[in-house]
Amino acid sequence: MSDRPPDRPSLLTSLRHRDYRFFIGAFTTSCIGSWAYNVALAVWLIDETGSAGWLAAATAARFGPALVMSAYGGVLADRFERVRLMVGLDVFLALAMTVLALEMLVGAPPVLVLVTVGVTAATSTVYEPAATAMTPLLVPERDLGSANALRNTVDNVCVVAGPAIGALTLLVADPWLAVGFNALTFAASALLVGRVRTRSRPVDVTDGGEAGPLHQLTVGIRTIGESAGTAVLVAFSVVATFVYGTDTVLFVVVSEEVLGTGAEGYGYLLAGLGIGGIAAAGLVTRLERRSRLGPVILVGMALYCLPTLVFLVSDEPAVGFVAQCLRGAATLVVDVLAITALQRSVPAERLGRVFGAFDGLCLGAILVGSALVPVGIRVLGLDAMLWFTGVGVPVLCLLGLPALRRLDAESAARRAELAPRLALLSRSGLFASVSEGALEQLAAQAVREEVPAGATVISQGDTADAFYVAESGDFAVSARGEDGGVVDLPTMGPGAGFGEIGLIEGIARTATVRAVGDAVVLRIPGEAFVAALTQETPTAALLDGASLRLSRTHPTRRLTQAGIPRED
Repeated sequence: MSDRPPDRPSLLTSLRHRDYRFFIGAFTTSCIGSWAYNVALAVWLIDETGSAGWLAAATAARFGPALVMSAYGGVLADRFERVRLMVGLDVFLALAMTVLALEMLVGAPPVLVLVTVGVTAATSTVYEPAATAMTPLLVPERDLGSANALRNTVDNVCVVAGPAIGALTLLVADPWLAVGFNALTFAASALLVGRVRTRSRPVDVTDGGEAGPLHQLTVGIRTIGESAGTAVLVAFSVVATFVYGTDTVLFVVVSEEVLGTGAEGYGYLLAGLGIGGIAAAGLVTRLERRSRLGPVILVGMALYCLPTLVFLVSDEPAVGFVAQCLRGAATLVVDVLAITALQRSVPAERLGRVFGAFDGLCLGAILVGSALVPVGIRVLGLDAMLWFTGVGVPVLCLLGLPALRRLDAESAARRAELAPRLALLSRSGLFASVSEGALEQLAAQAVREEVPAGATVISQGDTADAFYVAESGDFAVSARGEDGGVVDLPTMGPGAGFGEIGLIEGIARTATVRAVGDAVVLRIPGEAFVAALTQETPTAALLDGASLRLSRTHPTRRLTQAGIPRED
């Protein structure tokens, strides 16, 4: 596929990037298996116990561990290299599902089955923040919206088709075989994720041993609270998931008392949400590129809530289905835009912990919403709850408009600041093998420094701690060679990079670089530079230049790349 960006954004734009193709393939595979598993578990419990109470226990076994583990899942997503972590989680889940299938086959006690269900739920909770935090490294910033929209579309397809997939599986297989099939999908997911070449950089979540477990768990929440823009994005997503939580109960009652369609009608309404999300996926990729996302998010929340009022005036199932399709489209807009904006605004080293906290807040909001509706209907009545979710929630969302405006202003300023740095790094050709997402993170970590005429940027013998790219001005390079004599190397101009030998080899500086006249450089921290090169083989331009300079001053040395860790 061509590496040139398309003229117009589309849902499939993110598939131009090799690593994201493997990533979304893994997600799709495991998503299909998960629906077969959900249906199989419910059928097995009913067959074994004949009690709906065990279905409620299964729900608790999934949601309880997920809620407890959400914050720590984010800690693990930052603490470990994410691709290896996700592969390990997939392998563990494949084994756990195999154990669960065997328990079903031999007729193990339901309580033992639910313990295994709880373990898999807790493990899966770690996967989600790792995947969401990894996405900005797999695609460039301009394609984040497409990547998130595609992932949500796959999820919505599963919402619509998932129950049918599970039911068809059980027509030809026993429940334990369907769970075994889910184990195979996790194994396939592990193989696909393992093909991803891009690597994240692990973060010392202990802050050098100073931060204890509680501090580590609260970093995500504190990061959200430190920025008004981040907080409002999270707040809108939490409100949207709260409304979804009310839907899970409210529309059971609506289907029964308003539409007269019973339990089947509830599934019909949920399918409408999924179909609306699928239909709107292409639109989201265009909306997310607007310079002002605040109004779009606010309108999206309104369109998610207001169609609920149709059930006050109509009892036609077809009308309700159309209203649900509109709501599904609107909630996709809110979810994708909020998550994409968070991925762009949150510091990379905290992204996993922020999304761990984010997932926990959203899960809690669903539980609160679902618990509130029965009480609200009993005390206020069904019509009052429809007014609350249809009008009350959008009115409350207006309180976030000033914060959304500030977020838009901050995002515009950040894009303007990074654009020239990213252009310089791209033009230099030294990072051609680095993914665009990682290159954008390098640009974000680079510091622009002015260097006066005659000033030394790096000195031979010093510790190598940064890589430099010349933005303007010329730089003289000299080194004391192996024979003790001083060697003058060719002068470097704008676009040239220097300081890479010490970082690549893990040794002290091998040359001294001084500014000939007033100059400007981009200083990239050494750890960030090495991490960017770890994901791919460094470019020939970078290695050839480093080898040539090293051979002129140290003829007996050869470039070994000892300073760059490699995956096995």
